Amino acid sequence: MRAASDVGLRYFTVYGFSTENWKRSEEEVSALMQLFRYYMVRLLKIASANNVRVKMIGEKSRFAPDIIKGINDLTEGTKENTGMTFVIAINYGGRDEIVRAARKLILEYRQSGKDPAELDEVEFASFLDTAGIPDPDLMIRTSGELRLSNYLLWQLAYSEFYITPCLWPDFDREELEKAIIAYNSRERRFGGRLKA
Repeated sequence: MRAASDVGLRYFTVYGFSTENWKRSEEEVSALMQLFRYYMVRLLKIASANNVRVKMIGEKSRFAPDIIKGINDLTEGTKENTGMTFVIAINYGGRDEIVRAARKLILEYRQSGKDPAELDEVEFASFLDTAGIPDPDLMIRTSGELRLSNYLLWQLAYSEFYITPCLWPDFDREELEKAIIAYNSRERRFGGRLKA
């Protein structure tokens, strides 16, 4: 988080815990929950000291009440910060997010009598967890993996990908800077042609 803020990124999102991670062993899930408890308190102090706003995406109701309180304290305690926005995806899955967004949209359309023919991508995106957050310019995939892993399926439509063999626990400022240098060497076309 500090490195991303220091290099001038306005938004930085990490995949902390997926909807599929609940399938791991009870011991591993329990250990991860303990890490959440520890880091949420620590992150509140660090984010506040560095003017970083923290936002959580995903479905938090499955977590224990103290973790939900920690999430709420962290996001509420940093919401007025004006520096980088640090987004943490927990109990997050791209398909789950799209289904939850569709449910909210259907309910609103039923209640308001809106015509579904008027729905466009911008309005649909307003029902996603990431409403108000720009789509990522760069997706960094660690561990040399070549898959999305159900991550930001809607939002990554035109993101540039950077694949590194570096394992996530070892991903540091130097690795982040390598990814940014690689990104800056690319020409983004968003479906258009290369410039002559």
